[in-house]
Amino acid sequence: MNIELELGKYIVAVSGGVDSMALLDVVRKTRDVVPIVAHFDHGIRPDSQLDRELVMNIARKYNLEFVYEEGRLGANTSEKIARDARYDFLRRTQQRYGAKAIITAHHRDDLLETAILNLLRGTGWRGIVSLRSRDGILRPLLRIDKSELYAYAKVNGIEWREDSTNVDLRYRRNCIRHRIIPKMSPLQRFELLDVIDKLQLIGSQIEQSVSDILGMLAQANKLDRTGFICLPHNISRETMLAWLYQNDIGGLSSNTIERLVVVAKTYRVNKQADINNRYSLRVCTKFLVISSRNS
Repeated sequence: MNIELELGKYIVAVSGGVDSMALLDVVRKTRDVVPIVAHFDHGIRPDSQLDRELVMNIARKYNLEFVYEEGRLGANTSEKIARDARYDFLRRTQQRYGAKAIITAHHRDDLLETAILNLLRGTGWRGIVSLRSRDGILRPLLRIDKSELYAYAKVNGIEWREDSTNVDLRYRRNCIRHRIIPKMSPLQRFELLDVIDKLQLIGSQIEQSVSDILGMLAQANKLDRTGFICLPHNISRETMLAWLYQNDIGGLSSNTIERLVVVAKTYRVNKQADINNRYSLRVCTKFLVISSRNS
């Protein structure tokens, strides 16, 4: 099992499970690549220290830099809070070491789970293709099944720990993993993966078109209002989302994006509306302006 990486330093997210332990083994064998082993202890399970000790010992065995952080989040922490805390740690670690990117062990089964999970939540195209390499995060195993990772780990004598929360059906992802995906036929899996592939291609084209639009209309926290008003509604939504993201404003619901598009196109000059608890959108004669609510 090989992956392609440019030479340089990378943050490898290693939980201690079979996926990330196999990933670490592949990365450390990749020529001209320097892995920094990063482990985040969420503090959700009482035995999570054993995961950290395993990862730390493997890092020491191969003379790899090891860094970890304890989250102490508690047993009832939601999946979103745990994920956000983990990625916050990984991004800070990437900045600290000046690494090219973060590498995670997400694989093809994760791709299916995430697509189904977001479909059940009522997602648009972005939610279906959300698990991909982007924004400084590389996911080189997305074409590899979980079964292949198990086989690789066994053949190469890799030690790992099973996370007991992975069978806890209180988490929606685990319900999908244990109750929905096992009932899918090989054909159904193939068809869903094919849909994801096609949406990724379409999504890339949409993002490029929106990037071109922003290149013409956007100036940092300002957006040409006349040009924005002339955009078709669906393009306006994509443009608003991308512009806010460019200004480090993310995590907004589709309803919020819809509301802001309506505000941008219909509010009178000098009126404004809240974006979230930190920022507002002000309507000016020529521009739409993002401003801090505290300013």
